[in-house]
Amino acid sequence: MKIYFPQWQGSGTGTQIEPGANTILEYLGKTNFVHIPLSAIEAGPKGKQRFHINNYDAITEQLTRLKETIISEKPDTVQLIGGDCGLEIVPVSYLNKKYPNMGVIWFDAHADINRPCDSASCNFHGMPLRTLLGEGEKEMDALLSSKIDASQIHYVGLRDIDDAEQQRIRKDAIYAPPSLDIMGLVDTLNAKGIEKLYLHFDFDCLEPTDYDKTYYRIPDGLKIKEAEACIETLMEQFDVVGSSVLESIALRQADLQPIAKIIKLLLS
Repeated sequence: MKIYFPQWQGSGTGTQIEPGANTILEYLGKTNFVHIPLSAIEAGPKGKQRFHINNYDAITEQLTRLKETIISEKPDTVQLIGGDCGLEIVPVSYLNKKYPNMGVIWFDAHADINRPCDSASCNFHGMPLRTLLGEGEKEMDALLSSKIDASQIHYVGLRDIDDAEQQRIRKDAIYAPPSLDIMGLVDTLNAKGIEKLYLHFDFDCLEPTDYDKTYYRIPDGLKIKEAEACIETLMEQFDVVGSSVLESIALRQADLQPIAKIIKLLLS
């Protein structure tokens, strides 16, 4: 199942995220993607905060719509254009229920594993993994089809980590190497008996001098060629049942040329 869901409200006020997602959709020719409408509830600068989460009502309304659509279709695979990282709680938890012990590969500069009460920004795109662990806002648990275990999380490109997130990573020794080690990742997944993968790809995992059309630009990221090689190896070695491309803010299709192969790998 191919899904277009340009959720931006999880970033707080990041309205460039929606047109950035649309640029990728247009680049791919808009074919075969199910469009999930966004909420009409006011969000952004005038949005309301609940449970330490900005734009809570808009986020939960549209994530409920996403979940209902996926549950209705019962897909074996999900490929998604987004949107902010907070949307991942729905497809990851759905596929994890279908494929227990699915490995979650989190290509991202950020850990996205804050609890709402620990988040300095209160933006939900920094909370999806904590929510998927069942340790986030309990009112959002209804959006989950299942909960994941910390051992299923594997970071690639991580380098901007809050103190509370670092504590959570250390607590269960979550896979978070200081630099890319493709075969080390493969060996880790094999040692855990993992056969199915979900590839979350936030473009801010990349080195900004390689690609800078991202919501955040964090130095010392993955080179585009490194990311391509990692994705290709994972696809060769494992069964990728889900993937996403998130938080690109490119407004021109020409700006996508540096990441064209990544988009093709993850969405074709």
